[in-house]
Amino acid sequence: MKKLVVMWMAGLLLGACSGGWHNQTEADLSAFSTYVDSLDSAVQGKWFTRMGVSEDADSLLSYLRREVPRNGLDTTAFFVPQIAEDLHIVHTLAFDSVGQSINEVLVRLDSNLSKAYIDYTTGLRYGFMRPDKVLNNKDYKVGGPGYAQLFDYEIKAPDKETSEKQLTKDDRMAFFMASQPSNYVYHALQERLLATNDTAERRKIAINMERCRWQIKHPEQQERRVLVNIPAQQLWAVGGDTVLYMRICCGAYATKTPLLCSTINYMQVNPEWIIPYNIIKTDVARHGGDSAYFARNRYSIVRRQTNDTLRASEVSSEQLMSGNLRVVQKGGAGNSLGRIVFRFPNNFSVYLHDTNNRGAFQRERRTLSHGCVRVQKPFDLACFLLSDVDDWTRDQLRISMDIRPETERGRNYVRDHAEDPHPLRLIQYREINPKVPVYIVYFTAYPNPATGKVEFWPDRYDYDKVIVEKIGAYLLK
Repeated sequence: MKKLVVMWMAGLLLGACSGGWHNQTEADLSAFSTYVDSLDSAVQGKWFTRMGVSEDADSLLSYLRREVPRNGLDTTAFFVPQIAEDLHIVHTLAFDSVGQSINEVLVRLDSNLSKAYIDYTTGLRYGFMRPDKVLNNKDYKVGGPGYAQLFDYEIKAPDKETSEKQLTKDDRMAFFMASQPSNYVYHALQERLLATNDTAERRKIAINMERCRWQIKHPEQQERRVLVNIPAQQLWAVGGDTVLYMRICCGAYATKTPLLCSTINYMQVNPEWIIPYNIIKTDVARHGGDSAYFARNRYSIVRRQTNDTLRASEVSSEQLMSGNLRVVQKGGAGNSLGRIVFRFPNNFSVYLHDTNNRGAFQRERRTLSHGCVRVQKPFDLACFLLSDVDDWTRDQLRISMDIRPETERGRNYVRDHAEDPHPLRLIQYREINPKVPVYIVYFTAYPNPATGKVEFWPDRYDYDKVIVEKIGAYLLK
């Protein structure tokens, strides 16, 4: 029995070294055997044995106290106050003074330590919510049944089993401390969190740190990429030391731009616009039979099966709603897609494109499209994507977009073809090689790719509110 008490106390004293509690007095040593005798032999745990509480318990508490707030999280969500209280009871042998038995305290302590370990490591590695499950069940489709798909990133489901297995291993604390995300956006947000005392700002940072934890394809700092951030209403094209910035117009609140990752693989100059069926239903069909409307917008109505062009005056709203007809807007001046469109594979028929409504970029709130992204500087974006082309190719693109050429060869070409129909279609289609990743993201706090400084924007689609509703208990208060 004396040997057991000595071993128990040795374990407690080891815990004292990491936990900071005082050495036991002679009275404590004398009284401790009573608690050991009352320890139920059936009680077992992952953080203690009959010979003492593991050093890892104190290490875990110390780490949680320090790192949970640094990760934008609330210590109470990980039982930190209760763990600290119970460890203090054990270390000071205060069972009688608090009126609780050693069996009660150790069982509760072990349970809370295990839950904190599993919840923290799983949450830090995968996030505390599933954005695909939540966002894709948020809004009903406009003009149709079912929910609109708003989040289209491939995402890994949380893996609690790995954390549960690591809990029983000798190196469990190494796994615990390696759980923090390593992407550069997370680190930038964390630095900003530690540098500010503003409560609202810290809360917004905490919400956006959660987005960094989701197991999706995040942009890499050195990656050549196009980044569209919806709350910022901005696009950045980043490559090496080059950062091209421009304003965007994106989906309205009712027709939100989906969040996705793809690769831009080609561009079309002076494209026709094949109007999506949902826009036909909501905007076009009501003008059935109005030939002036279709002429004014340069719309043609084409039968899908035969490609025959129909007279607008003879096509009713019901026929337009049937899905058997295409409505196409002629390319060139006045086209809703502007002079150029940038295509990438996705499940929504969205793309980046120019616009014939340049004034929209001067608005403060630019959420006004049916889901596609209009870009303020389409020619500059094209040059970024075609970074290895010569000056004549750039001038061919300018001429095709009715932009003044900059080379002598280009000016001569325009002069020699002044009588030809415009636009002069020197380039109509161009592949992007190598393909350039495009990320459409939603961050209300994000480091500006040009400066690295974290900037803040309004919650335009109320996605921050959704995160708070789902995991507010975990977030920093």
